Amino acid sequence: MDLIARIDAAANLLAPVIRRTPMVASRVMAERTGHEVWLKCENLQRTGSFKPRGAYNRIANLPEAERRRGVVAASAGNHAQGVAWAATSLGIESTVFMPVGAALPKLVATKAYGATVHQVGDTIDESLMAAREFAEQTGATLVHPFDHPDIVAGQGTVALEILEQLPEVGTVIVPTGGGGLLAGVAGALQQLAPQVRVIGVQASGAAAWPGSLEAGKPIRLAHMVTMADGIAVGQPGEVPFGHIVECAPTILTVDEDALSRALLLCMERAKLIVEPAGAAAVAALMACDLDELDLQGPVCAILSGGNIDPLLLTRVIGHGLSAAGRYLAARVTISDRPGSLGGLLAELGRTGASVLDVVHSRTDTWLAIDEVEVLLTLETRGPAHRDEVLTALADAGYTLRVQD
Repeated sequence: MDLIARIDAAANLLAPVIRRTPMVASRVMAERTGHEVWLKCENLQRTGSFKPRGAYNRIANLPEAERRRGVVAASAGNHAQGVAWAATSLGIESTVFMPVGAALPKLVATKAYGATVHQVGDTIDESLMAAREFAEQTGATLVHPFDHPDIVAGQGTVALEILEQLPEVGTVIVPTGGGGLLAGVAGALQQLAPQVRVIGVQASGAAAWPGSLEAGKPIRLAHMVTMADGIAVGQPGEVPFGHIVECAPTILTVDEDALSRALLLCMERAKLIVEPAGAAAVAALMACDLDELDLQGPVCAILSGGNIDPLLLTRVIGHGLSAAGRYLAARVTISDRPGSLGGLLAELGRTGASVLDVVHSRTDTWLAIDEVEVLLTLETRGPAHRDEVLTALADAGYTLRVQD
């Protein structure tokens, strides 16, 4: 069975159980790009990501004998929840191995969807090894997060919905990790709408696809560093790789600042909670050179997930505000005399900056006996206002160090 036939079959199978997620117009992205931009809200899918599409399709297609032995998976979050929900919906036992450091909300949600959860290892690779051992010992079927034809087909149903909701779509932008979603979307569009441009987006700190495509085979990264754990995959899957080589989508990367700013924009302007990986497509629209993007409108950016730990969300919001020039932390040295701090705050008042926090310290060893250091946390109105605040303080004679 070819890919498009698999995707059609998956769509029929998923129709009664999977949400047809909405498309939301983004005015701010339209202003930046000069094209209509629509957000495909898979963050509003069951379990909070696109993952149940592939997981349900994979598990539902298992023979009865395999169903009776249950399924097993390894994941730090979205795939874990997708497998747990799909297996429980189909009356099948599921076991999920998660890293010891997996976010508590994802751990709790996976259990709530009905899976038996074991925390093993510090990385997904270590959890996957444990899952494989479990499968060998028990006969349970390992449900891989992206490297199986049924997974790719299930994820490809996103493209069918996009074509139904936005038939004139010209470009689809896809967050990309192991490649299951990109392969499914690109494969479907190649058959049904070959004129549509497909762009895959990776976090620059976990970008396995550019090197793998150049080498002509999946290559494992030596290390990864990114907050976008949903697309932090060290090696592309063999099955997605074959489809992606055939479809030849463009692959771009975005840095952590761009991911933070995109997440913040989705919250503020679209009123949508997304995780860093889920914001990757928006990050590309915000940060990448428009000539490099070479967009054909209308544009659809897939928001692939919204499962974010509230603690991480707090940190990312702060990072995003800083990256957007709306959050400023600076150390200022002032004299240790009565009224010096008041004078500094008065100067800030004249700039219109909002003071969020002030920490006053005399204990740093590098300070002179008559000096103190003040750590200021300020809210500004954007990059231009941030620069005005820094210039005003410097002109007033203050020595300051801006914090990253």
